[in-house]
Amino acid sequence: MQWCFSQVKGAIDDDVAEADIISTVEFNHSGELLATGDRGGRVVIFQQEVDNKSIPEYRSEYNVYSTFQSHEPEFDYLKSLEIEEKINKIRWLPQQNASQFLLSTNDKTIKLWKISERDKRPEGYNLKEEDGRYIDPGTVTSLRVPVFRPMDLMVEASPRRVFSNAHTYHINSISVNSDNATYLSADDLRVNLWNLEVNDRSFNIVDIKPSNMEDLTEIITAAEFHPHQCNTLVYSSSKGNIRLCDMRASALCDQHTKLFEEPEDPSNRSFFSEIISSISDVKFSHSGRYLMTRDYLTVKIWDLSMENRPLETYQVHDYLRSKLCSLYENDCLFDKFECCWNGNDSVVMTGSYNNFFRMFDRDQRRDATLEASREHSLPLQPLKPRRVCTTTGGGGCGKRKKDEISVDSLDFNKKILHTAWHPNDNIIAVATINNLYIFQDKVSEPDSADDLSASDMMCTI
Repeated sequence: MQWCFSQVKGAIDDDVAEADIISTVEFNHSGELLATGDRGGRVVIFQQEVDNKSIPEYRSEYNVYSTFQSHEPEFDYLKSLEIEEKINKIRWLPQQNASQFLLSTNDKTIKLWKISERDKRPEGYNLKEEDGRYIDPGTVTSLRVPVFRPMDLMVEASPRRVFSNAHTYHINSISVNSDNATYLSADDLRVNLWNLEVNDRSFNIVDIKPSNMEDLTEIITAAEFHPHQCNTLVYSSSKGNIRLCDMRASALCDQHTKLFEEPEDPSNRSFFSEIISSISDVKFSHSGRYLMTRDYLTVKIWDLSMENRPLETYQVHDYLRSKLCSLYENDCLFDKFECCWNGNDSVVMTGSYNNFFRMFDRDQRRDATLEASREHSLPLQPLKPRRVCTTTGGGGCGKRKKDEISVDSLDFNKKILHTAWHPNDNIIAVATINNLYIFQDKVSEPDSADDLSASDMMCTI
């Protein structure tokens, strides 16, 4: 599969405001809407251009549909803590009627938003003028039936419910259940279950907080519901393991049903082992049979029927293993990379540094390193695979090719933490610092000069 540039959203300025940094990206269930959240507490929704959906070359064109302020900065006077407005996660609810609903959360508060369209307005009130002024009822001599008149399309975002005061620590995950009636929210030590209709109470289903905080050895890093089984959820930890829980077995899911954990190789043990083994994201496959986890250096695919080791392990940027010390000093070692599946679970994608993102084809056993860059942003311009090579030892770069880059030349300030894949099509969204890149697969038959060979796709370091 060859990928082409489609669009880039966001300012070109090198001086990026903190509030403009993208913090989450999410397609809705049909892929027609794409939502982004930023550190300024804003949610921007893009809509797939309806007129172009039937034109393969331009089906990935998205335009701004709605923008609204989801969260504002707050201050917890009881704990003397400032609560950022940054949007940590966005999750769409399956569409039930003409309106769309989504959940957005910052560190403490989750909000349910209704996104609705209005293209008609009522006219002909009996007790109100068109400009809104009220009429004295005594002056009304006849009754008329109000009618709806066409108007310019308005997209309104209105908060339906606010779910707050349930988390002591920062919320890192929200996940909508397959029953479409409940959802979970997870922070460092607890997972809570909410009903979408009830916002004044939640049910604690996982609590790993020890009685003495000095005994704390791990924290919860991500959590998600199974896509089809409303009783099943997983949560990952900073120790690199994943626990699967069944809510039918117990109301409090502290005792897991399954534990997915790979034994550590003692020969690879180092000062950084625990940090790089911490899982930053966990995702069920669409089929519900597999789990995907992302730690600092790898993406792992787990079969729910096999707990003792991952089914597949993909090296994302193993060339950084020799630079862990410097990455620790500049705090990059604590970056939280996300991962995503394609529509049929055959390809997985995750981000890296230097605005690179990685794709792993599970069927073909191929991987590719691609770059999100304005230098290669002509419409339908094919993306050329990049290769990172080391400069140490006999197997170094030597004389570098055009599309090769030395590991010493990587820009660690440019990173892709957030990615999303259209649920039904080969359209992907990739967030750099403050830009959103949209790519699609090449639909026409490539010329022989542009055709990707297996050796081009293989980006073995």
